Amino acid sequence: MSNYIQEAEQGFEQALEHFAKELKNLRTNRATAELVEDVRVEAYGQNMELKGVASITIPDAKTIQIEPWDKNLVKDIEKALMGSGLGITPKVAGTSIHLNLPPMTEENRKELVKLIGQKEEQARISIRNLREEVRDQIVKDEKAKTISEDEKYQAQEKLDEVVGKYNKKIEEIAKEKEKDVMTI
Repeated sequence: MSNYIQEAEQGFEQALEHFAKELKNLRTNRATAELVEDVRVEAYGQNMELKGVASITIPDAKTIQIEPWDKNLVKDIEKALMGSGLGITPKVAGTSIHLNLPPMTEENRKELVKLIGQKEEQARISIRNLREEVRDQIVKDEKAKTISEDEKYQAQEKLDEVVGKYNKKIEEIAKEKEKDVMTI
């Protein structure tokens, strides 16, 4: 019976990690390296993450500074940042690139909160779909007589308990991000 839950928890954990990573890349009021570290840069004939070709520092709350390890990549990094959808124009100063985050408007904040809600719902749907797959497997096993009816109900009850725990974690992560976004 615990096999069902262990397998489900792996999938739930992956869905939770994916959700947290998506929210991490959303802009708040503070400059963070997470905002740009996963931006894909065309370097050395490959598509690489920015964190793999440059150091990313935060000199102040509104600025991200990027220092490429190879000075020849400045133009490639600038191009990648322009096409990243961040909505921030990079400023090249010699071999370093600066991103100055403009202040967020009330409209920006409300849009981000909506987006967080959408991503939260997508994460819940992923959890729900995984739960249904496990429920179906439990029912199949009971019909095949590999588990008893009591074991089926116990497994489903435990599964619901675990799903509730993950949905609560998703809600907590979303609320924390909303709080970050709405803080001026």
